[in-house]
Amino acid sequence: MKKHSFNFRNACLFFIALICFTACKEEKKEKTEQLTAVVQESQNKMQQENIYQFKVEDLYGEEFDFSQLKGKKIMVVNTASECGLTPQYENLQELYETFKDDNFVIVGFPANNFGGQEPGSNKEIAAFCKENYGVTFPMMAKISVKGDDIHPVYQFLTQESKNGFQDSEVEWNFQKYLIDEQGYLVDVISPRTLPIDEKIISWIKG
Repeated sequence: MKKHSFNFRNACLFFIALICFTACKEEKKEKTEQLTAVVQESQNKMQQENIYQFKVEDLYGEEFDFSQLKGKKIMVVNTASECGLTPQYENLQELYETFKDDNFVIVGFPANNFGGQEPGSNKEIAAFCKENYGVTFPMMAKISVKGDDIHPVYQFLTQESKNGFQDSEVEWNFQKYLIDEQGYLVDVISPRTLPIDEKIISWIKG
């Protein structure tokens, strides 16, 4: 009887030791995975580019340096003058007027990538925006936002290897890219989502 008790006790001790060993092993594995994730996230941030590296030309032929926007939230949007979504210019201007004094700015990039809906010259685009919608937010010279001749700014916006956030493709005119106060891409908004959508306003206020 004593021998059986001894064997039972040993078996219990062995079983408890095995549970402890397995638990410790799992805990060590979990900590290793957490450490690996932290290191990976750190590496991604080190590789992540921001929008401040870019200097572009505006509609009037002047240099526009994105580094001057440090500390501001930025909406980058590709625009067109002959699109069904062109009335969004009015919403964009409304949004800009409302929040321009709250460290927020909109930067427009006219593009003729969709249905030939931005055929005009930079001078013609500038006149159209001012005369029809009273646009006062910064508008850049016409560029390409997709394809083989995609502009470097849009390479950054659409390629995860550059922006560290996600891959995307510009679907149509008036797609919105949201950039935080540190110059990093944080969201991509559908062309059909109005600039005054609550999601965008909440992000600006947040």
